Amino acid sequence: MSIKSFIQILIIILILTIIGGVYYKYFDSKKNIIEEISLTEIENQEQLKNLESKISELELKNKELSSKIENQKNYKEKPPQESEENKIGKKINKEINKKNNNIKNKEIDNKENIIKNLVKDVEYTSIDQRGNKFYLLANSGKSNSQNNDILDLKNVRGKITSDKRDTIYIVSDFAQYNSVNLNSKFYQNVIINYQDKEITCINFDINMETNKAIAYNDVVIIDPKSEMKAGIVEFDLKTKDININPESINKEIEVITN
Repeated sequence: MSIKSFIQILIIILILTIIGGVYYKYFDSKKNIIEEISLTEIENQEQLKNLESKISELELKNKELSSKIENQKNYKEKPPQESEENKIGKKINKEINKKNNNIKNKEIDNKENIIKNLVKDVEYTSIDQRGNKFYLLANSGKSNSQNNDILDLKNVRGKITSDKRDTIYIVSDFAQYNSVNLNSKFYQNVIINYQDKEITCINFDINMETNKAIAYNDVVIIDPKSEMKAGIVEFDLKTKDININPESINKEIEVITN
């Protein structure tokens, strides 16, 4: 073989090699491109699926939120119906609270009335047709709850004076004075001083209409010479005479001489 032929063959082989290399490289790169395109499509599909899943979740949450908002609107527009037991219970509590408030208001009114009606350093003076003067003094007084004409007194001192007779002095813890008929009722720890006698009792009533005064309940009369336990002692305010009586017909007056 000549050198020229050898060179020609070598050139042909080289050309074929180059062409084969180019062809191989072309189709191999195309394959890679196809593979890359396939991978990109797969990734895009996965991302699309994830996006669709998130959109579905958001739509579901949106529906739940819309449902809650609608329920709240319905609750505001239509509050839940109370049971009959709750209605009855509330009604009873309302009546109880109303009664309690009425009681409290009455107590407050009573206290206010007591304070308003309470008078300190009470003093009364009256004179009957025969000239007898009745003087009454108390530390405090208030209107009687059952009769406005009567005044309830505390720490009472009184006296009945006359131009012709000795003065009768009276002391007691309490008394009731009627401002219309001027009658008085002394009670509890009553002490009556008249002339040389001291009379202690629980009750002492003065009737200015009949000019009579009566001491009763545990009556004890003390004078310089004796001590007597009697049932009733009557005073005549006209004459200032004293009538001492036993508790009953069957009992006698007990007298202790000094």
